[in-house]
Amino acid sequence: MTTTSQVALSYQSALSNQLDVAANNIANMSTTGFQGSRPMFAEFLAQVDSDGTKISYVEDLGTIRDINQGPLGFTGNKLDVGIQGEGYFVVEDAGEFLFTRNGNFQVDDSGRLITSNGAVVMDEQDNPIVFGPDETDIDISRDGVVRTGNGEIATLRLVTFANQQDMEHRGSSMFATEQIPFEAADAEVVQGMLEGSNVVAITEMTRMIEILRSYQSAAQLITQEEDREEEAIDILTRTV
Repeated sequence: MTTTSQVALSYQSALSNQLDVAANNIANMSTTGFQGSRPMFAEFLAQVDSDGTKISYVEDLGTIRDINQGPLGFTGNKLDVGIQGEGYFVVEDAGEFLFTRNGNFQVDDSGRLITSNGAVVMDEQDNPIVFGPDETDIDISRDGVVRTGNGEIATLRLVTFANQQDMEHRGSSMFATEQIPFEAADAEVVQGMLEGSNVVAITEMTRMIEILRSYQSAAQLITQEEDREEEAIDILTRTV
């Protein structure tokens, strides 16, 4: 394989990963609390000759998460809670603390406040929020205080992190991290609303079209280089 083909192939590989990221963003456009991702690339220079000649390859470095807030949509459900500002709800799942902006909550048979996936929502003391069988008329204030007709029950814990990019995806809208959380002082909760995905459909569709066109161009370059090689071999092996 020639250097030209190798460069084009490295570009195709990066484009393939970029296409996967865009496709995942599009697939989660309707996922509550989903934050889209963007690929990161760099130029990798490889020396191919003793005179210092270098070839530029495409290096795929991974992805970066878009932490901008998604739009808040009204649901009217008192157990739906959106976050206004920077922060995450703290939940517990199988003994592990996870973090999410998806406030689509419900109450299980034990009276615990849980996520739609069954993770238990934590209060400020990292204890489950539990409702009694006679507690109705749930109200959640902007500072996260949960009240019923019987009075104050608990306060939702809202946290953030020094490096939000250093968080591992667990599903579409859950995250895990070894960082120490701290209080999200500027965050507010809004009852009866959910945060939508921050993915912009037209932007992702446009990006996908551009990626496909670039991929086709790289494939065409490889084909042209193969044709050039075959022609050169044919000329050099002709009988004079």
